[in-house]
Amino acid sequence: MAYDERPLAISAPEPRTLDLIFSDEARKLLHARYQIVEADPDNIAELSDEVLGKARYIIGQPPLSAGTLARMPELRCVLNVESNLINNMPYEILFQRGIHVVTTGQVFAEPVAEIGLGFALSLARGIVDQDLAFREGRELWGGEGNARSRLIAGSEIGIIGFGDLGRALRRVLCGFRATIRVFDPWLPRSMLEENGVQAASLKEVLTESDFIFVVAAVTSENKHFLNAEAFASMRPGSAFILLSRADVVDFDALMAAVASGHIVAASDVYPEEPLPLDHGARVLNGFIRSAHRAGALDSAFKKMGDMVLEDMDLMDRGLPPMRCKRAERETVSRMRSKGVKIN
Repeated sequence: MAYDERPLAISAPEPRTLDLIFSDEARKLLHARYQIVEADPDNIAELSDEVLGKARYIIGQPPLSAGTLARMPELRCVLNVESNLINNMPYEILFQRGIHVVTTGQVFAEPVAEIGLGFALSLARGIVDQDLAFREGRELWGGEGNARSRLIAGSEIGIIGFGDLGRALRRVLCGFRATIRVFDPWLPRSMLEENGVQAASLKEVLTESDFIFVVAAVTSENKHFLNAEAFASMRPGSAFILLSRADVVDFDALMAAVASGHIVAASDVYPEEPLPLDHGARVLNGFIRSAHRAGALDSAFKKMGDMVLEDMDLMDRGLPPMRCKRAERETVSRMRSKGVKIN
C-alpha cells in the first residue's frame, strides 16, 4: 500500500451502503479525510496485516475475533450503522483496549415514533378499515362508522422500553393529555419521572393501558416475554403496537389475541422478513401491517453519515464520540437483535 497520511477506515456497512448513509457532499468529505478500504464483512480477517494494522475505524459492525482485533493496534472505534448492537465480537477486549463501539440507531427514533402515532390513530379510529370499506362501496356514514372508535386524548398509554425511541414517542404523544406509564427495568424511576412519564411494572402497563407501544430491544433476558398470558391480561379492545423487534413477542400468541377480537394491533416487524406470502398475518383482521419501513427514510439514513463524520472528527482530535450512542459494558453483551436484511 502506497504511503498515505490520511487515517484508514474499513468500510463494511451491510446491510447499508456508503451511498445510502452519506450524501454526495458527505461522501466526498469522507474520502477526502480518510483512506477507505471496502471489505466483505464476513472476511475482515482476510485483509492484509498492513490494512488491519493501520485501521483506525470500522464503518459497520462485522464479526471480529480476538485474533483479528490483535492485528488492529490502531483501532479506535466500531461505528455500527445498522442500528442494533450485535453480539458478534469480544466486547471485553474492546473495552479493555478503550475501543469505542457506537451506534447511529437514534436517527430512527423520530420517524418510528411518528409512524407509531399513525398506527395508534388508525387503530383508534378505524382509518384503514374504513378507507377499504369506502373503496369497496360498503362504507358506514357518520356515527355508524365510529361504533368502535375511541380517542387517544385523555387515554391511558403504556410504553415498553424507554430508550431513544421511547423518548421520541413521549414527545409526539405529550399533546394528547394522556397518562403515560413506562416499563423499562434498565432505567431508574427518577429518570422516567424526569421525562414526564410514570414508572410502572409490566403488569401495570399491560392491564391499565388503552394503547401499548413496544419499543424494547431484544436481549438475552426478554425473548418472547410478551406471550399469550400477557395479551390475555390486556384490556379488551386495547391496541398493541410493535415497533422494535419481533423477537420480544410470541408472534403466534399475538395473532391469536387479535384473531379472537380481544385486542387490535399493528406491527412494523416480523419473526421472518420478508414475511412469507402465505403467512397468516397478511390476512388477519384487526391488524395493521407495515413492511419494516417505519424508520427507513432517506433523511434518517443520511443523518447517519453526518453523525459518523462528526464522531470520527472528534476522535481524530483525541476526544470521545458524542453524536452516536456508545455501547455500555454492562449491557451490550446482552443484546440479541438480528441484523436487518433489508433497508
